[in-house]
Amino acid sequence: MHDMAHALLLVGVMAGVTVLLRFLPFLVFSRSTPKFVLYLGEVLPYAIMAMLVVYCLKSISFARAPYGAPELLAVAATAGLHKWKHNTLLSIVVGTVLYMALLRLL
Repeated sequence: MHDMAHALLLVGVMAGVTVLLRFLPFLVFSRSTPKFVLYLGEVLPYAIMAMLVVYCLKSISFARAPYGAPELLAVAATAGLHKWKHNTLLSIVVGTVLYMALLRLL
C-alpha cells in the first residue's frame, strides 16, 4: 500500500505543477501582455518549424543511394503544397506520407 500512496502523491504533485504552469502566464500577465511576449508569439512558430526542417535534413547522405531523394522530394512537395493551398495540416500530412512511400520505394 505504501507504493500506491507514493504513486498517488507523485501524480498529484505533477498535476498540481502542471496546472500551476498553465495558469501562471495568465496570473503574471493579467493586465497587459508585454510587447516582447507578443513578438515571440509571432516569431517562434516559424523559428521552430525551421529548426525542425534542419533537424530532419541533417543526416542526409548524398554519397550513397538514394542520395537524399526521398527527403528532398518530400520537402519540395510539402513546400509546394503549402504555397499552393496554404493549409499547414494538409502539407505536413502529404509530405509525411510521400516521404514514407518514397522510403519504401527507393
